Amino acid sequence: MVLFMPLFKNNLNRRQLLTVGAAGIAGLTLPRILSASSNRTGVTSATKADSCIVIFLNGGSSHLDMWDMKPDAPAEIRGEFKPIASSVPGLMLGEHLPGLAKVMHHATLVRSMHHSVNNSHAAAVYTSLTGHDRGENGGGAKPTDIPAMGSVLARYRPPLGASVPFVSMPYVTKEGAGGPPQPGFFGGILGRSFDPMFVLRNPNDSDFGLPELTYSPDVDGSRMGKRRSLISALGKSNPNNLGDLDTYQAKAFDLLSSERTRTAFKIEQEPDKLREAYGRNIYGQSVLLARRLIEAGTRLACISWAPDANATWDTHGNNFKKLKGELLPQFDMAVSSLITDLESRGMLERTMVAVLGDFGRTPKINANAGRDHWNFCYSLMIAGGGFKKGFVYGASDKIGANPSLNPLVPADIISTIYHCLGISNELEITDRLNRPQALCPWGNPVKELLA
Repeated sequence: MVLFMPLFKNNLNRRQLLTVGAAGIAGLTLPRILSASSNRTGVTSATKADSCIVIFLNGGSSHLDMWDMKPDAPAEIRGEFKPIASSVPGLMLGEHLPGLAKVMHHATLVRSMHHSVNNSHAAAVYTSLTGHDRGENGGGAKPTDIPAMGSVLARYRPPLGASVPFVSMPYVTKEGAGGPPQPGFFGGILGRSFDPMFVLRNPNDSDFGLPELTYSPDVDGSRMGKRRSLISALGKSNPNNLGDLDTYQAKAFDLLSSERTRTAFKIEQEPDKLREAYGRNIYGQSVLLARRLIEAGTRLACISWAPDANATWDTHGNNFKKLKGELLPQFDMAVSSLITDLESRGMLERTMVAVLGDFGRTPKINANAGRDHWNFCYSLMIAGGGFKKGFVYGASDKIGANPSLNPLVPADIISTIYHCLGISNELEITDRLNRPQALCPWGNPVKELLA
């Protein structure tokens, strides 16, 4: 299914909602996206990137088995996998990342990440995606949260045309099975109308599509125009009930009439060979869909790689079996194909690909052949969008337990990503009551990471 977060809680009855029709797409954009505040201090046109694709390895992937191998460490530390050479001289990756090993000359690898927040998933996810420490273990997404990067871009650098500004897929990841949604993916203090468009259908399904972006058989362009006029008239005649609905619907109509937006979701138009290269699974095809959305003007597309925090990368048990048998092959195919695809299309220079996660895994393998949560040291990878090519920043100690050179915290990375996208980490964002809040004051752009 596709989930659209509700935008208004006014007294709209079912008949009024049906009158709005298929164009009533909540969560795509906002009136405030169209009429953004004139106070844009901290937003610049001097950008290194136009868009960003975030691959969030939800649950915490093992840096020691992927990015930061320790072949000389004892067996209970180094694990079962062997290092392989990459396209960057001297840079070794885990043996189950052969595709990424071939494209590391396009990427920056940071091996000195750490954070001091509680190492529960919710707390770590929030700080990893916003740079802020919310100071508690969980509790789900809250309206007082700092907004997601995509929400900030939707507010301060909206797309130039009729494009979806911020998309998240293929799950609204829960803190645990049946738990609340994780923080860090929503509009927070900017309001729910800056939430992403959540695409929760599987792009690998043969019948994948978004009927919400398609005219119904009995509605042509002329009738849509009449409906648009009707909505506008309703808003003017009854502003207390409809509020900004007329303005919001105007943008929804624009999206419906945008062939560029509708075409972006027609993933079946991609050659079979390319779809196979990305991987014929929900994650690989979501990554491919992210590329199509970026081409159509989306500012940020996020892939959250788990239905809940414990489902994929949270390898407390059978770490090596899960990584080798499923997780790493799918990840390697999808992200290496994305980088190659963007480069071949001339898009990588202005499109950032950020592979992030909650934390790393413990150096010592536990009794269940797994690795546990480890926020004291982990790795991440970023390619394109102004980051250096073939570059390794920082280092960990001999067992991957702590940074030994140039330690960074998530706020440093988030600030650097914002810098490339033309947003200052010192930008004061305001909530719906006009109260200011610093965007990311705990870190600064790391100029050494940038080309």
